[in-house]
Order: sequence, then structure tokens, then C-alpha cells
Amino acid sequence: MRWAHQIDPARLTGVLLLTSVTAMVAGAAVVVPSGLTLNPSDPAATLAAVHARAGLHLTELALDVLGWLALTGAALSALAATARAGQHRAVLPGGLLAAAGLAGLLHDAGNLAVTQLAADPSDPSAVAAARAILLTAKWTVNLAGLLWVAATTAAVVCVPMPAGLRRAGAFAALSGLVAVVLPWTTGVAGPSATLEQVGYLLHLPIMIWYGMLGWRLRRGAIGPLVTASPAAGHRIVPG
Repeated sequence: MRWAHQIDPARLTGVLLLTSVTAMVAGAAVVVPSGLTLNPSDPAATLAAVHARAGLHLTELALDVLGWLALTGAALSALAATARAGQHRAVLPGGLLAAAGLAGLLHDAGNLAVTQLAADPSDPSAVAAARAILLTAKWTVNLAGLLWVAATTAAVVCVPMPAGLRRAGAFAALSGLVAVVLPWTTGVAGPSATLEQVGYLLHLPIMIWYGMLGWRLRRGAIGPLVTASPAAGHRIVPG
């Protein structure tokens, strides 16, 4: 399949990163103002909210799935490129980012199950099941956030990039780490809806940083990555 060798993996990774960030920001713009953050502290109210706004909830969920799926694809594309280039240190951030994407998709699978339970929000068994699923989904997305922070930290350390982008990545990783730690400070009570929204804001620098990285990769302004050569071989694009 000759056309496959003509795809620039750097630009493909960049497009997927931009798609991921755009979809996630759009999903957050839907869920936060509508009160559909799906907090497990009040599963009955959560089921009622999903039942009342099922279409909006499914729209947000579709955007979130697209975001995590594109992030996973970007990580796998970067992994393939760095492996072929022999840049073994850069494999670590790609692997961590792929793990974050998969954890995010598991989180969305839990939220999709809650959508089914919301068909009868007054059913006590549905409320009990929703609480367990929501708790699992919340901690799964916390794990995704932790892996994303680890991937960002590894990228800052292992991937050649401009000094300004490296400093911005370090700041983004620190902000994301605070967002990940916040739910752990609430003990058995769990995070409130307000604390969750603070977490969204603290994760925003990471999303912006990956948007910047995606833009640079799409333009071919950062490396090293592998790209196809006219002679059916491969060359390394210098950073």
C-alpha cells in the first residue's frame, strides 16, 4: 500500500492532537454549563439530569469519545514514528499518552452505562448501580489525568523541542498534577461539583500545550520524527 508510506507521521500526529483537544474542549463547553458533570455524590439527581437532557448528554459523550480516541491515535502515530527513527527515549511519552487515552475511553464507557440506567431514574436499583459506575468512572478519568501528566512530563524531558515549548510543558504538567491530586484531598467525601470544575480549569493548560504541540507538528516545525522519502526509504526530520 504505497499511499501509506506517503503519510507524514509528524503531521498525522499533529492533526490527531488538534482534533483531540478541540473535541474535549467542545465537550467541556457542553457539560459544564448544563450541569451534566455526572457527580457520584448524588446519583439520583445525576440520573434525573441525564434523563432530562439525554440528547445533550450523548452529544457531550460523543465529543469526549472522539477526543480520547484521537489522543490514543496520536500517541500510537508518534510511537510508530519514533520507533522507526530509533528515538527510543521518545517512546515513553507516547506509551503513557496511549495509556491515558485508553483510560479516558474506559471512563466514557462507564458514562454510557449511566445513560442506559437513566431510562428509569426513580428505580432504586438503577440509582445504586449508577453510584458504583459513576465512582469507577470518576477515578478512571483521574487515572487518565495522571497518565496524561506523566506523558507530558516525559515529553518535556525526552522529546527535542524549543525551550519555550519545554517550559510551557513543565508548567502545564504541574497544573495538571494539581488537578489530579485535588480529589485525593477530599477523603471519603469525594470531590464536589465545584471542585470538579476547578479540575477542568487546571487541566486546561495541558490541553492548550498539546494543541500548541499539535499545531507545530502539523506544520512540520518540530521533530525528530520519521517521514517518507521519495526513494521509499525514510529520513529523520531534524528538530
